[in-house]
Amino acid sequence: MTPRDRSDVPASPWSDLDRPPLSESGLRRSLLRQDGLWSSLDVVASTGSTNTDLVARAVAGSAQEGAVLVAEEQSAGRGRLDRRWSAPPRSGLFFSVLVKPGEHEVPVSRWGWLPLLTGVAVATALSSAAGVDTALKWPNDVLVTVDGEERKAGGILAEASGEGGIVIGVGLNVSLRAEELPVPQAGSLALAGAQVVDREPLLRAVLRSFERWYVEWCAAQGDPVLSRLQETYAAGCSTVGRRVRAVLPGDRELVGEAVAVDGDGRLVVRGADGERVPVGAGDIVHLRPA
Repeated sequence: MTPRDRSDVPASPWSDLDRPPLSESGLRRSLLRQDGLWSSLDVVASTGSTNTDLVARAVAGSAQEGAVLVAEEQSAGRGRLDRRWSAPPRSGLFFSVLVKPGEHEVPVSRWGWLPLLTGVAVATALSSAAGVDTALKWPNDVLVTVDGEERKAGGILAEASGEGGIVIGVGLNVSLRAEELPVPQAGSLALAGAQVVDREPLLRAVLRSFERWYVEWCAAQGDPVLSRLQETYAAGCSTVGRRVRAVLPGDRELVGEAVAVDGDGRLVVRGADGERVPVGAGDIVHLRPA
């Protein structure tokens, strides 16, 4: 049988055979259970931001805890500090989930752990499902190693959505090629040598991992010690033990060694004077050893 000349095949969503679309029905069958966390799952071809869309649904009362919104393409995804996140269609995982920890008697003071919990869930899932080593940069970046260098392959953003809801968005570069990188410092699972770049099993693994961690965290009423979240995050966080520059609100800077993640999920930085300063918000830059 002679292969067809690809030039006479019309463009379609299947044009890039290395990047097949996600199966909404298949994902629903495998993830939605009566006694599970996930209550609904929708896959859209394209949107500006899954976080923005799911927050709107939550505020309107049309989404309940466990709602999942996935986009094949995201044109205006946002990260921390309102940074933009975009990638070619079907080259990554772009999704948001809605949780309501208050309904599980988790104190508001512990909700700040949710982005870190999500990072742990993503990292542990990718280790087993994709066979790729990842690291977490405090507070919400997923790092991979490409050509011996740390590169950012994913980011996490949590936003309040009214009525005690928190929408957590995840953007993860899966099959992004070198020529498609938005900046040289970016990376992807494929470039890091992942054994699996099929997005469907990866998404299932990440959502199942998140469910396990979230349920255990809620059962412990958000206690990061009882749920093992604090120790697991610290063990996988490449920021701890590094020399860092923390760009703090008000254009202040703190340079020192990141020595721990405290019980509130804050990064503890030991400055030049030896004082330990907990950083709860700010931009962290990993510095090369002197």
